[in-house]
Amino acid sequence: MADLQQRFEQAQKDVHGLDARPDNDTLLRLYALYKQGSEGDVRGEKPGFFDFVGTAKYEAWASLKGTDPDEAKKKYVDLVKKLAG
Repeated sequence: MADLQQRFEQAQKDVHGLDARPDNDTLLRLYALYKQGSEGDVRGEKPGFFDFVGTAKYEAWASLKGTDPDEAKKKYVDLVKKLAG
């Protein structure tokens, strides 16, 4: 568990040093996996209709509802590694 948490925290740092900015779908995936891994299932109200970015983030995170936080952390670490090449 501690090892996974360390890799998750390192991936959070590594994502900021990527050579190229990921596309929007990948950014949403990273966001959702990070939130699921660090906070668990989505909570709070869905942002308003005109908050396009907030709504997209909320929906991406909500799509992972029920995913084990440790599984989300593993997927986050794997995705960051893939993006770092």
